Amino acid sequence: MARVHLLLAHPLDDSFCAAIAARAESALTARGHEVDRLDLYRDGFDPRLTAAERRRYYAPPADVEAVDAYVARLLAADKLVLVFPQWWFNMPAVLKGWFDRVFQPGVAFDHTPGYGRIRPRLERLDSVLVVSTLGAPWWAAELYLRNPVRRQLKVGVFGTCAGHARFRMLNCYGTERIAAAGRQAFLNRVERAAGAL
Repeated sequence: MARVHLLLAHPLDDSFCAAIAARAESALTARGHEVDRLDLYRDGFDPRLTAAERRRYYAPPADVEAVDAYVARLLAADKLVLVFPQWWFNMPAVLKGWFDRVFQPGVAFDHTPGYGRIRPRLERLDSVLVVSTLGAPWWAAELYLRNPVRRQLKVGVFGTCAGHARFRMLNCYGTERIAAAGRQAFLNRVERAAGAL
């Protein structure tokens, strides 16, 4: 089947995000996919872009020596699943840093002459599933802020680095106030979405 890179970005082992990642992994393995799970917090991923990495950003090849194992895991993936909470309507710093350090020129994209539109490089990636939790209600995220994380990931990241990849995002709103039945219903949605990858 396919190789799926599953990333979890939550500091608590007993979080709802951890339960979501476990359910997604179970659904993926049940479909026969090979799952490469990465817990960014448990792995001790350093999200800080170094001075050397930034200096090489416009002078290929990019400096990815410090994150070459993470780059290899991304490039080996046919599908990507991201699980994380939204804090202040954004992703955790550790996940943002993973994008900053791993999605480098020469890895996820190439610059064009004059630094105009970039060329995508993640041709192998055919599907992206994003699952996030929010403390905010649906109306605050969707109507008031227009789901900024979805736009950032769908258009700004994957739209430019893997434009052909199918993108889907599931958000669990008002997570702290949801009863057990509501959480179970959301986990069932995650299972169906992961199983459809």
